[in-house]
Formats: sequence, C-alpha cells, structure tokens
Amino acid sequence: MTHTPTDPAADPRAIVIGAGLGGLSAAMRLGAKGYAVTVIDKLDRVGGRGSSVTQGGHRFDLGPTIVTVPQVYEKLWAACGRDFHADVDLRPLTPFYEIRWPDQSCLRVTGDTEEMAAEVARLSPGDVAGYRRFLRDSQERYRIGFEGMIDRPMHRIWETVKVLPHFVRLRADKSILGLAKSRVKDDRLRMALSFHPLFIGGDPRKVTSIYALVSYLEKEFGVHYAMGGVQAIADAMADVVRAQGGTIRLNTQVDRIAVADGAAQGVALKDGQMLAAPLVISNADAGHTYGTLMRDAPRKRWTDAKLKNRRWSMGLFVWYFGTQGTRDKWADVGHHTIMAGPRYDGLLRDIFHKGKLADDMSLYVHRPSVTDPTVAPAGGDTFYALSPVPHLGFANPVDWQAEKLRYRDKVAKVLDTLIPGFRDHLTTDLIYTPEDFRDRYLSPHGSGFSLEPRILQSAWFRPHNISEEAKGLFLVGAGTHPGAGVPGVVSSAEVLGHLVPDAPVVRTAPVLPMAAE
Repeated sequence: MTHTPTDPAADPRAIVIGAGLGGLSAAMRLGAKGYAVTVIDKLDRVGGRGSSVTQGGHRFDLGPTIVTVPQVYEKLWAACGRDFHADVDLRPLTPFYEIRWPDQSCLRVTGDTEEMAAEVARLSPGDVAGYRRFLRDSQERYRIGFEGMIDRPMHRIWETVKVLPHFVRLRADKSILGLAKSRVKDDRLRMALSFHPLFIGGDPRKVTSIYALVSYLEKEFGVHYAMGGVQAIADAMADVVRAQGGTIRLNTQVDRIAVADGAAQGVALKDGQMLAAPLVISNADAGHTYGTLMRDAPRKRWTDAKLKNRRWSMGLFVWYFGTQGTRDKWADVGHHTIMAGPRYDGLLRDIFHKGKLADDMSLYVHRPSVTDPTVAPAGGDTFYALSPVPHLGFANPVDWQAEKLRYRDKVAKVLDTLIPGFRDHLTTDLIYTPEDFRDRYLSPHGSGFSLEPRILQSAWFRPHNISEEAKGLFLVGAGTHPGAGVPGVVSSAEVLGHLVPDAPVVRTAPVLPMAAE
C-alpha cells in the first residue's frame, strides 16, 4: 500500500470510527465545522451501546435509558444550527426512580428538596441534617467537577494541576461511599447516596467523592426519557449528520488506523479497503483503539503493557424480556427501579476486587412501557434487568457459557419480589453478558464502561481527546475525557470541537479509497 500524506489544514475529509453517541456527536461537530465526514460502524444501526434491538414486537434499549443534563444535547444541536427539541421528544420523569431494599423499605427519588428530606426522615429521621449537607457537598462538586471540567480539554497536565487545590479542599481523595458514610448513618441511605458511579463503571468504594455531583445533576436538571428510547436520539443525530452531507457506513468494521510518519492517514477496513483522510476520530473504546486499531503503529504512552495495567469498569449482565397481558399489572412498579441487594460493600468487593460472581445481586430494572407504549405490543410490557458483574480480565473469569442461564434464574427469583409471576407472561427474551460486550462493542475484558473512573484514570491521566500517539488522531466516547455516561460521552465531542479547527473553505468529495499496491 502507498500513502500520499495529506495536510489537515488543506484537506477537510474526516473519518469517525464508531456510530455510538460519542461518534455521532463528533460527526455533527465536524460537519458543523465544514468537514466531509464518513462514519463507520460494525453494527447494523447507529447508537453503539445506545442502540436497540426489536424482537417479538418489543423494542429493547440495549444500553443507557436515563437522560440527564438535556443542555448537552441542546448545545450540540445549536452548534449545528438546529433545535434538539424539534427532533427529539424528551419527557421528564417523576419520580426519577425508586430504590427498594430487601426489608421492603423504599426511597422515591425526586428533584424536590423538601420531598426528599421527608423521604429521608421516613427512613432515618436522624439523617436529615446529614442528607442536606450531602446536597451541599454535591453542589460544590458539580461546580468544580462538571462546570469546570466536562467540556474542557485536559491533555495538558497544567489543566489538571490547576484544579488540584479545589480537589484537595473537597477531599477528592475520599471515596463517594466514604463521603456518604461521613454524612449519614443509615446503611440504606449510604447506598442511595453513593451508587451513582456504578452507572459509569466505577466502584463507589474507590471512586472519588467528586462524583457526588451526580446527585446535584439529577436534582437540578431532572431525569428524562426520550420517546423511542436513546435509539431515537441516535437516529436524530444520524439524520443531522446526513443533512450536513456526511456519510454513515454500517455493517462495516475498521481493522486498523493507518499511520505514517507519526500522523494518521486514514483507516483499513476488515474487507481490505483503505480509506484516506488526515483526520481520524475514534469512538471505539480507548483500549481497543490503542491495543488493536494501532497495533502496528509505534506507541509511546498507551503501550500494551500500560493498557494491561489499567483498571477497567465492571461487566454487565442484562436480561431483556417482554411480557404480554401485564400492562395493568404491578401498578406500583414505575419506569426505573433499583433493587438493592442484601449486601453493598461486600458485593462491590466481589465484583471489582475478587472477580467473583456472587449469588446475591443488586438490579436496575427498566420498564419503559409505562411511559412509552410503542416499546411493546398492545397490553404488553418491555423490561430489562441489569446486574453489575465482574469483567473478564480476572485470572479466573466467569465462564458465561456455563453460567448464563443459571444466573438468569437467580435474577428471576429476585425479580419475582418486584413483579410476581412475570415468568408466566414471558413472550420473548434476550441476554447480554460481558462476552457480548466484548464481541459486540469490542470492549476490553467485556467491561461495560471502558476504563474505571478512578482519580488517577481521569482528566490528564485518561487517554486524551487529542491522541498522544499520532497527529490527526482524536478520541471521543467513554474511554477518554470526560468519561463514561451519556453527558460525558456527548461532551467529549464538545472537547473535540475546541481542539479541531474549522475545515478549509473548499470542501472536497467524501472520503476516498487509498491507492494500493
């Protein structure tokens, strides 16, 4: 193969690897800057981990279901000269979710401070003052950790150094669970105030207390559902990309990133075709980007040895299932339910430290049919039950071929306490394990959220949005700054927008094949 090096300042072609929410956001940002963008994805539809599957008349959101911080979408659409709310029907939910414990106690979470204080008082009257103090903690951490960092490039060490005094003052060295323990005494409330990092792949026993900011995010901006699921957001993003003149190629997998003279030159596809462009944005997992897509290129920082020593987020077991004749059953079960297990600290230790598949579990249960009837046939319900489990990187990983159905039956027994008799109404189901995350999403060790968001794997310490390994290569998505979670993933493209200049005035044709020999 021969390469003709191109100059990004004179050639506006760009390739985006991955049509997940980060890749689509990046394509929108680049399209708004005048680039001729080609997005490539191995799946048959856009959305990545935010895509969906339709089976037996049920539409299953495969990944994220909760929409927070709507302004990150509003800003993205505005950068493209469009109105997000004209393209996506976003519905606020209340309560946001309900947490249920094995002793039949529960906590209904809303955005009203006094309602929440009353909920806390019902569980543990002596913890109301501590809860209010935690809310103040959360707001302070939001100001520093979200407003101050989420949309700013952190590839220069000075940007991280500047925030260190604030981190010291806010005791960023203390875990979020440690912060919760210092504020409230009731173990149920400690769990309720500290579990949020699990939704971005972090161990609450180890993740910095800065992530308490999520409680403020929920309170201030609410929890929403996009009608049609997160898939509807991804589809709307794809519509914008195409309206900008961009191209989206599905069922197409990138084999490697072509690098010559220290600069990205384009990509090689699995079918042998070469596509040339001086600007390459990877929305693939950072570990896959450096460990696989750049396997033939010299790497200074993100070598195989360095990647091997990183800590990865936990895996996920997700059971998607549909029921019929149940729309009017289980009237007390809302859109989002968190079923806390009998253990918290111990279960976290099993998942993140021991790599042990425990018999007990905590579950996140999604029932979108109470809000969006289109997800199921008339009279039916669509559910998914998600259980955090160990990733595949432990010395003796879980054999999911042997354990999948056994673990499903254990999940079913827990679900019977929430939706009794549901198995009598099952019409279709689908199971994803860490092996599916590894194979479908090319996620190292089948982790659910890329690198674990520990303090020394965040900001400058995380793979940078502007690659350290090749000129013209950029990263977006969960594995780079600012991290996992849909607001972070979408905001990674805003960081990209700060780093990539506007395209040259003269716009060329879409990405073309490279010459081969």
